[in-house]
Amino acid sequence: MFVKFRIQFVLLSYLILSGCGAKQAVSEYIGGEDNTEPPSPLISFFETAFLSEIWSESIGKGSEDQSTKITPTILDEKIFVADPDGTIVALAKDTGKYIWRNKTKLPITGGTGVDDTLVLVGTSEGQIIGFSKETGEEKWRSKVSSEVLSSPRESDGVVVARTIDGKTFGLDALTGGRLWIYDRSVPTLSLRGTSTPEIANGLVIIGLDGGRVAVIELKSGKLIWEIKVAASRGKNEIERMVDIDAQPLLIEKTIYVSTYQSNVTAIALETGQILWQRDISSHSGISADDVNLYISDEDDTIWALDRFTGSTKWKHESLKYRQITGPANLGDKVIVGDFESYLHWLDKETGEITARIEMGDEPILSQPKSSGNMLFVHSSSGELAAYTYQNTEKKFREGEVSKKESDKRTAYERSRKKLQAKESGEEKSDEKSVESEDESSFFERFINIFSDDSEEEVE
Repeated sequence: MFVKFRIQFVLLSYLILSGCGAKQAVSEYIGGEDNTEPPSPLISFFETAFLSEIWSESIGKGSEDQSTKITPTILDEKIFVADPDGTIVALAKDTGKYIWRNKTKLPITGGTGVDDTLVLVGTSEGQIIGFSKETGEEKWRSKVSSEVLSSPRESDGVVVARTIDGKTFGLDALTGGRLWIYDRSVPTLSLRGTSTPEIANGLVIIGLDGGRVAVIELKSGKLIWEIKVAASRGKNEIERMVDIDAQPLLIEKTIYVSTYQSNVTAIALETGQILWQRDISSHSGISADDVNLYISDEDDTIWALDRFTGSTKWKHESLKYRQITGPANLGDKVIVGDFESYLHWLDKETGEITARIEMGDEPILSQPKSSGNMLFVHSSSGELAAYTYQNTEKKFREGEVSKKESDKRTAYERSRKKLQAKESGEEKSDEKSVESEDESSFFERFINIFSDDSEEEVE
């Protein structure tokens, strides 16, 4: 009896530590069936932007683990990215041409961090490795206490790296030698993942498991202040998890953090005073412009919040349960990727979808990045692509269906498609695009869409 209980507890702990998808996995294990919400189908929308792919390159294998943070970094007109099998590359931002490539064969789980002189990665074996930003040549390796699941950072001669056991290390940027350690215990149950540290003004800002934020001195590792921004609530350990897995965002003198199963919080950098909070659960990265914050919540609703008050500007709910990324913002657009490799482009003012493009066959797990007038996206297939857009006149999009059944679809979606095909005996159309000619003809089409007697479902 004891052995059976222990096995069940270990399995349950593994599911929780697996991060994203934990609730669904636990539900299936305990209840014996999947009772989670199915992904929302793709909706019709008015297309008001034309998307262009500028370049695309295959960068190794690509990461299929949402808990690792292998993301591109853009600096000095270059883009740096790694893959889980150890390939690290530097590409020209505008053309995608290779500047250098280093096939290290390292088991990379965190990176790339790029700052003053180094390209930094962390591994599943507890190593931090520094490479020359100009040539890709390895400069040093440093052993830390455990697996590294977030990007190391460098500033003012100090490399800062976090490990999954709750420690934050300060390393010498020239040699990799250890300068200091800040240690914070990890709760019994937590999401598998760690928040990437933010560095500014000689300070290191860290989001911690257990819903805490700490600010420490970069040179010494001395604690300046620490505050708990999320209170645990719920009937069991699973419901009481309040982890900060996304990188804190610093704008001027305000820190913004998102907490799983709790809130989004604005904090004064100098004092640690909480300025405002919103009850929005998220483990995705936040992006911002001059006036708004953009965030994807736990159920894949996208929010635009006033940066100074936290009040809601808009929220978009048509992408619920599509496992979307944290949002990027570019010009007057907010962009997220999803589990079927779609990129959804939303209008910043209204939150309405303005364009959509399918990047490939594999999920997009990492938050897109923007620089200048370009958006950079890294999919789990290893493809890295650059996009731009141009606003156009309105065109009505009647929905889209993937060209092939994605392996990432849920069992619910597959069974539903088979049932629909059997009942109707008809295949759904891939994509229709109708251009408005004048107000009268558009109104007639609009009426026809909703008066059609067919039972065809638009996705």
